[in-house]
Amino acid sequence: MTLRTPEMDEMALRAVRVLRDRLEKRTAVIGVIGLGYVGLPLALACCKPGFTVIGFDIDSAKVEVLNRGESPIKHIPSEPVASARAAGQFEASADFHRLNEPDALMICVPTPLGAHREPDLGFVEATTRSIAARLRPGQLVILESTTYPGTTREVLKPILEASGLQCGIDFFLAYSPEREDPGNSEYDTARIPKIVAGDGEAASVLAQTLYNHVVARTVPVSNLDTAEAVKITENIFRAVNIALVNELKMVYAAMGIDIFEVIDAAKTKPFGFMPFYPGPGLGGHCIPIDPFYLTWKAREFHISTRFIELAGEVNAAMPRYVVERLRCELDCRFGKGLNGTRILIVGVAYKKNVDDLRESPALEIIKLLDAMGAKIDYHDPFFPVIPPTREYPDLAGKASVPLEPYLIARYDAALIVTDHSGVDYDQLLEYAKLVVDTRHVIPPTHPQAAIIARA
Repeated sequence: MTLRTPEMDEMALRAVRVLRDRLEKRTAVIGVIGLGYVGLPLALACCKPGFTVIGFDIDSAKVEVLNRGESPIKHIPSEPVASARAAGQFEASADFHRLNEPDALMICVPTPLGAHREPDLGFVEATTRSIAARLRPGQLVILESTTYPGTTREVLKPILEASGLQCGIDFFLAYSPEREDPGNSEYDTARIPKIVAGDGEAASVLAQTLYNHVVARTVPVSNLDTAEAVKITENIFRAVNIALVNELKMVYAAMGIDIFEVIDAAKTKPFGFMPFYPGPGLGGHCIPIDPFYLTWKAREFHISTRFIELAGEVNAAMPRYVVERLRCELDCRFGKGLNGTRILIVGVAYKKNVDDLRESPALEIIKLLDAMGAKIDYHDPFFPVIPPTREYPDLAGKASVPLEPYLIARYDAALIVTDHSGVDYDQLLEYAKLVVDTRHVIPPTHPQAAIIARA
């Protein structure tokens, strides 16, 4: 594959060859910006084939922890961090003046929604401006954050070119969306195929050369917008199908049918069916947020994304459905309402076995129950204390309670919202008056099935 294009002069072509050679020999320095649930696994994956990695983060406390060889994220063990530090392959830094040191920079920062569910690219833009201030000829810049089609080309490229350097000549720009699944031990970063696209052939080849050393397989696509569309399509697919099974759960529950038994039987069909499972609502940074990036962008083309928006409405309504199911069970079994009732929430993380609270439906459930006069405690081994959040500031500082038998017995009901593996569910069932299970973590055949309700 030739790297020469009509616009490239000999000096630019030489820069491409030098960088490609450094990437091939793994002597290039890699910079990862944002050392969270995506950036830290990516940085460690880059260390494995022998690259030297500088991880950048604005959180100086996190930087200190990493430089001690410890992981600040519970589901990511400290051992690979310590090994990379001991080998001199990894360093964390809060000094963004050093962004000129790496040969390739990977941007792994959040892309949240604004107050009116519009894309908030503030973190991406601020990071890109920091890069632009230190950008040097020959660097490769890759965006990994999930976003709407057109972001890399329309937002990042102009900011970087404001430095006076020209994209495709002086520096190279690519997009390769993260596909991280926190807590999934079967598919870590290195085992997941990587979508790759560059702004021009040279950028595409350079990005593929880098990722070919880091992941099992790269999947090149024709342009930046397509790569961005691939990632957002993956998350919309999940959001829509989860909304479907959430709606089916409500319908089948009214009919006395167990949705989980239905799904488990349906998935025995070897074709034409893919299992998705219902829950108390969507959480995490991707599925509740990313579909609305496309919804927003579609308006630019005068297109209404009704299907996506309907799925969002169904999923957003699930916490209220769970609260109503809890209220009905308390009323039917004990003749109690929610006002003054003591409720134990089991699990507040958005998914099992991770210390991630972003968009967790548990927080909305707590808010709804509190508004109805219930007295709420929670237990979560991953969150001893609820940290400050933008949407639920009143919950900051609330502490997890232990699952002790004498404490469990004090509650009118326990509501399982997150199915962490480390929770003693047998003990919970032995001492609880009522357990409402939103995750199907307790089988219907359990000896204590009489005190279990599904929601």
